[in-house]
Amino acid sequence: MDIAKSGFWIGVLLAVFCGAVIGLERQLKGKPAGIRTSIFICLGTNLFISLGLTHSGANVDITRVLGQVITGIGFLGAGVIIARDGHVTGITSASVIWILAGIGAMIGFAHYVAAIIVMLFTTVILIGIGLLENRVAFLRKGVHSQKE
Repeated sequence: MDIAKSGFWIGVLLAVFCGAVIGLERQLKGKPAGIRTSIFICLGTNLFISLGLTHSGANVDITRVLGQVITGIGFLGAGVIIARDGHVTGITSASVIWILAGIGAMIGFAHYVAAIIVMLFTTVILIGIGLLENRVAFLRKGVHSQKE
């Protein structure tokens, strides 16, 4: 991992950008994982994967780094899930945290175009399904009957 090389900075800037776009949508909805958190999840995952790749060799398995990141992100996501008045909330935020880590890992493995596409799909799904739920009455049942 050489910070003098453009590849390092492309990964950092792309992770910040992808995290910021998804985080902006979450922040505008008042969700727990806003812009800063989303940037840090995406950027941190990118850095851990990139660091693991710099030490690859005969005795190193990068999938172990990825596995540990996944475990840590699962713990972080579990922290935003809350049960209140018989309803469980935060499942979407936990899922978004999972996706952000996936995007960060894609960037760490230099799959830049795929990371941008997943970021766009994620943003479209978050915004599009929200609009659909607000316009179609039968989709507003259970926990979705409450306004976000």
